[in-house]
Amino acid sequence: MFDNAFKAKTVWCSGTTGFKGAWLAHWLVELGARVHGFALPPPTTPSVFEQTGLAGRITQEHADLRDARAVQDSLAAVQPDVVFHLAAQSLVRTAFDEPLSTYATNVMGTAHVLEGLRRLEKPCVAVLITTDKCYENREWCHGYREEDPLGGFDPYSSSKACAEIAIASWRRSFFGQHPVRIASARAGNVIGGGDWAKDRLVPDCIRALQARQPVPVRHPASTRPWQHVLEPLSGYLWLAAVLSRPALRPYERSLFASAFNFGPSLESNRTAAELVTEVLKHWRGRWEDKSDPNAVHEATLLHLACDKAFHLLGWKPVWTFERAVAATMAWYRQATAAKRPAARRETLRALISRQIRDYQRDAAQAGLPWASPAHVP
Repeated sequence: MFDNAFKAKTVWCSGTTGFKGAWLAHWLVELGARVHGFALPPPTTPSVFEQTGLAGRITQEHADLRDARAVQDSLAAVQPDVVFHLAAQSLVRTAFDEPLSTYATNVMGTAHVLEGLRRLEKPCVAVLITTDKCYENREWCHGYREEDPLGGFDPYSSSKACAEIAIASWRRSFFGQHPVRIASARAGNVIGGGDWAKDRLVPDCIRALQARQPVPVRHPASTRPWQHVLEPLSGYLWLAAVLSRPALRPYERSLFASAFNFGPSLESNRTAAELVTEVLKHWRGRWEDKSDPNAVHEATLLHLACDKAFHLLGWKPVWTFERAVAATMAWYRQATAAKRPAARRETLRALISRQIRDYQRDAAQAGLPWASPAHVP
């Protein structure tokens, strides 16, 4: 898998106590990497980090991305071969309440990582994660491409656009002949087991269903590019693996050390109402329209075009919308069924490993270049 690019390699990963970061750390361990996590304590209770006992599989450093010295000292001490930067304030509604903290984390935190990378004197590949919301949203019906204007109506979206601008600036200013190679990645709306964040649709569904209450849906008609968490993670890993190739020529380095979208297929661009309806096929319940004309602004239409990832990396999504929802709900079902924490931890850790293997198998059967059929169980 992934050209064996992570086997016995040291990987520094920010945001490992969050939802996507924890899944990425688990996958890296499965690939044979030594993972050093850098993150604040888990942001939710429960958390996938604690529910799966991830602290026992990686080296975890609890520290704040807003502390420039802490970030730079950590990178200098770890001397990573690969860096994945996922730590962020990632909630749109929270950003309206805490815009300065959101900017401090998402913009200056990213700059702190870039400065830490600039001080490394060894070959290293870094993939810095932002979001599909970094584009200036025009409510287009077609997908946004990597060269489209950056922007953002709300503080969260604009903070991520600023992070992308900082990444591009540092890359051009400091990393042309530097041994560190830097790319950025923009993913769609990610679902999967273990997301417990507030004001996210699937966790809102699970909390309501567990309480036997109707699922509140704030924007039923808003469309999003829904994808299982393993989809963009496979893109991040493959992008890092390709960038790690020592024989990259200068023009190839300029192609891959750039921004990439990793989104689902067009059929997975669904409304919030459609997603909840699919969720309720796996857990009996109902939903109700909680539209609020006075609510804070959120985009209505949002799609990603992923032609660049397809043509340059041979990457494309693997699971259908229905398969992504089914895998997600299987995880939450297991989390609810296991009563004892120790049993739940082993069950959920095994389930993550099994879903990773299933996804790798399906990618290999689809002929994707990162998933070598020779390694399929």
